[in-house]
Amino acid sequence: MITIIGNSVAAIGAIEAIRKVDKRVPITVISKETYVAYGRPVISDFLKGKAKEEKLLSYRRKDFYEKNDIKLILNEEVIDIDVKKKKVLTLSGNEYKYNKLLIATGGVPFIPPFKGKDLKNVYTFTTLDDAKKLLSISKDIKKAVVIGGGLIGLKAAEGLHAQGIKVSIVELMDRILSLAFDKISGSIVENRMTDVGIDIYTEASTEEILDDGKGSVRGIRLKGGREIEGDIVVIAIGVVPNAPFVKKAGIEMNRGILVNDFMETNVKGIFAAGDVAEAKQLLYEQKMLLPIWPDAYKQGRVAGYNMVGKKKIYEGGLAMNSIELFGVSTISAGIHTPQNPEGFEFLIEVDEKKCRYRKIALKDNRVLGFIFVGDIDRAGIFVGLIRDKVDVSPFKDKLLKKDFGFIDLTYDLRQERFWKRFLEVKDVSCINEICPAYTPDYVESDSEVIDGE
Repeated sequence: MITIIGNSVAAIGAIEAIRKVDKRVPITVISKETYVAYGRPVISDFLKGKAKEEKLLSYRRKDFYEKNDIKLILNEEVIDIDVKKKKVLTLSGNEYKYNKLLIATGGVPFIPPFKGKDLKNVYTFTTLDDAKKLLSISKDIKKAVVIGGGLIGLKAAEGLHAQGIKVSIVELMDRILSLAFDKISGSIVENRMTDVGIDIYTEASTEEILDDGKGSVRGIRLKGGREIEGDIVVIAIGVVPNAPFVKKAGIEMNRGILVNDFMETNVKGIFAAGDVAEAKQLLYEQKMLLPIWPDAYKQGRVAGYNMVGKKKIYEGGLAMNSIELFGVSTISAGIHTPQNPEGFEFLIEVDEKKCRYRKIALKDNRVLGFIFVGDIDRAGIFVGLIRDKVDVSPFKDKLLKKDFGFIDLTYDLRQERFWKRFLEVKDVSCINEICPAYTPDYVESDSEVIDGE
């Protein structure tokens, strides 16, 4: 009997792995939300009015749960785990037994202790319900302040702007997208956003969310005294693991739930995957949180296999971010802007007027990271170069070519390392690397290959 807490992409990965091995073991999925699994990365499209709710809920077929014989329990919040009796307890008083348990509860928005954070019209932006709330009030809103210039904040800003709302973004760092991109790529995106009328305040720290005297928002005050007007405030600083019940159960946590190479916690039979899990990273020696959609799928898949006795090792996550803003496509992966650049070599090509930028970070003739803006084709090949730790010296002079591809690799490399990975899956691995959960139904996923199987 397997119980899964959470119903996002890590849970989907686990279900698919389990059912590849065992078609009959009972699986129960418990979710706090009221929806079947949906595409969280595209809730901004819903806010923009470019995606209906049905589209968000359709990344797996409608009969997915029925076809996989899943007992799906929605609108049920888990508050405790009884490790000795092997059961989980919910807020409503229900209990669910398990032999193996997967915690895939994701992350929740981090909200600093701002004065005024509990005022009316203060929102977050990580769930479909968040997007629905903002869309429902959008016609009555003229100005909005988004606190946070990361991926979540920028997508929230784009969605609000599409609804005709004047948006201001407040970012603590010296640039937007500071964790995912470098100064040049960040400035290209920032210039594009200011061109369409979005105000961006960098190196700006929020001191207080201001009260209009009636319990609602009228804007924010920055440290230094400057005020920015807004009818609503969206806090989009980041997410933290959603596991308030874990420590009481004796499950080890650091920033997230600590797991081994099999995605198992210190408590035998209990696994964790996704944004809630702190797991091995490919390019770093320590375990880290990696709240990335495709990585959550891979972790869930590895956990699922191991829960039914098929031993699989998680090879380590790779930091990767892909976002399109106002027609500018971007993707970054790996270590592209190291704190200590000693020993690194950077291949760079930039044309800010055309919103085009390519940066490849090398060390010892191996690709450790890259940033592509405006032209993200063939990004999957570079991800493969990072994962396989390929010596690129024979074709290093070709890496910045716009049409760099398999033909530029050495014959032995094409045959031994990449042929199976990229061609035997009908050329969809580049999609899989960015978002494996969106693999077309008619193509067999290559996640086994990517996960080192």
